Order: sequence, then structure tokens, then C-alpha cells
Amino acid sequence: MPGDDATRLGALFDAHAAPVWRYVVHLTGDRAGADDVVQETLLRAWRTPRILAQDPETARSWMYTVARHIVIDEARSARHRREIAVAETPESAVRDATDAIFDALLIEEALGVLSDAHRDVVVRAYFGGLSTVEIAADLGIPEGTVKSRLHYGLRALRLALQERGVTR
Repeated sequence: MPGDDATRLGALFDAHAAPVWRYVVHLTGDRAGADDVVQETLLRAWRTPRILAQDPETARSWMYTVARHIVIDEARSARHRREIAVAETPESAVRDATDAIFDALLIEEALGVLSDAHRDVVVRAYFGGLSTVEIAADLGIPEGTVKSRLHYGLRALRLALQERGVTR
């Protein structure tokens, strides 16, 4: 029986796939999408044995109707409405570095207001990525002192940035 099914499926494909495909391309203009519609149409025909038992012309008319409904359903689907077909893949956006440059200049200027001790700790922590333990070891000062300088340095940095128009 499985060999018989394969033979019948092959006959169904041979008899109807090309005309249904041309019909779908005529409806949509989409050659690649037509393949999917034809596959779904033939699958539905395969699942409906009464269609296969009918006259080939009647079966093909049924398949044209099914294909048309599949095309309409696809056009109405939410997925289709969100997709935008383009001829070429868009280039990836390159972020303008101007804002980053101005931000860096603003931060550098605000860091200049801090005392050397506070600036050294803030820069090592936030730009160097060091922990308070690592900063304390590098500078040869107690960890508590690093935490205190970091706290007061960030507070002064926030005030300096607010004076320059940066708000929270």
C-alpha cells in the first residue's frame, strides 16, 4: 500500500502541480511563494480522497479554488502585513559617532573638576573595570578609602555633569 500511495502522490503532482503553480504566480507574481502554495494545495488534495476520485478537471478546479484561498489567507495574515519586500538587503546601520565624541568630551571635562585622588579611583573603577580590592592594591591604600573616594568622586562627577546640562 505505501508504494501505491507514492505512485498516486506522484501522479497527483505530475497532473496538477505545474498548472496550479502558474495560476498562483499569475495571482501573486511571487515564484518562490508559489511553490509553498502549490505544496499546501496538493497536500490538502491528498488529504481529501473524494477529490482524488473525481474527474481530473474537476479536481484541478477544486485545487485552483484552494490555492486562491491560501493566497488570500496569506495576504490577510499579520505576518504578511509586517513584512516588507525589498529588492536588496538593506545595509546595516552605522551609528553616528558624533554623539559619542561629544559625550566623551563632556565626561573628560567633568572629570577634570575632580581632585586627582577622586579622579584616579573613578577612572580605574569605571573605565578600567577594576574592583575596589584591585584599586586598593594598585594605589596602596585601604579598601575603605577607595570606597569613600569612589562615593564622593561620583557625587562630584554627577554635580559637574549637571552643571554642564546633563540631567538624570
